Amino acid sequence: MKWTETEKKQLKTFVLTAFGLPVLMGILMGYGYYQGRDVTAFANAQMYYPAAGVMLALLFTERGEKKLPGKFYMAFLVFTGLMIVTAAASAFFPGLFWMLCLQILMIGSSIVCLILLLIEKKETRAAYGLKSTGRTGVKSWLYVLLFVTLYLVRTFAAYALEGQTKEINRIFADPSTWMVMSLLVISFFLSITAFFGEEYGWRYFFQPLLQKRFGLKGGVLILGVVWGLWHLPINIFYYSPDTWMISVLLQIITCVSYSIFFGYSQMKTGNIWVAVVMHYINNNMIAVLSGTGDIGGQVYKWMDVPVTLILNLIFIIFIFTKAYKKETQVTPPEEPSSNQ
Repeated sequence: MKWTETEKKQLKTFVLTAFGLPVLMGILMGYGYYQGRDVTAFANAQMYYPAAGVMLALLFTERGEKKLPGKFYMAFLVFTGLMIVTAAASAFFPGLFWMLCLQILMIGSSIVCLILLLIEKKETRAAYGLKSTGRTGVKSWLYVLLFVTLYLVRTFAAYALEGQTKEINRIFADPSTWMVMSLLVISFFLSITAFFGEEYGWRYFFQPLLQKRFGLKGGVLILGVVWGLWHLPINIFYYSPDTWMISVLLQIITCVSYSIFFGYSQMKTGNIWVAVVMHYINNNMIAVLSGTGDIGGQVYKWMDVPVTLILNLIFIIFIFTKAYKKETQVTPPEEPSSNQ
């Protein structure tokens, strides 16, 4: 099916924001990296761009819509702008001050946006994919449990392949593991806007548009590749500067795998918060399993590529489920009443 004129306009705004900003900010990120600055702020700020693109697209094309969550959208956009300014400043001026500012902005945005979202009418939240129960009610959250199970299976399989089975026992025997896990619950509500920032763009907006044009399977596969390439500045200047080409390939494999599983969950539940929680768990479980949250400056080997592909088959196989065999296309986001 072809996109409507409204969808085309929305898509242009989304692409210019979600993908244009990483390119522009990537130039500053590269400058900061070569100046020896800490570029973490760029990676964190980039998570906000996809949702900002969606909000701008809807605000530009649906003016006058009373049910549009305008206050929530505007607050998110203001905080995104402040994140951009903070990240840009960190490229020119050294010091931990900028990371402190970023953390304050992330916490502040999470608190403010959650409050504004809660005071919105239920009909408004439902119309724009913000309802916390989706189509399947509390059953939606069973997909989070499934993701955690698969995530742990994949992780333990990776340890087994490396001959580090003892590491599994160490993780669960260490009291700090359970302490960090309990803190992650609290931390989620203080950083929720960052993960919402990606998922509202990818799963709520971009996925249904791509699936409408390229089919259920083709849409999520294209999204996975594009999502992986979207990380390019972060791969080059933060994740793995010394082996960035391998890092990009690993990123694409991981993003395609998660695009399939997250997309599957989104189609089954219609609950964007399920994807937000899963994204949060993925990004933060490393602190639990490795004892450190530092994911910068990693060095990869080419052998990591086929190994990662094999390990991620546990998520890739969901492309063969019934959800991806349906003939009906996913309703695009500009027709909000049918999303729930």
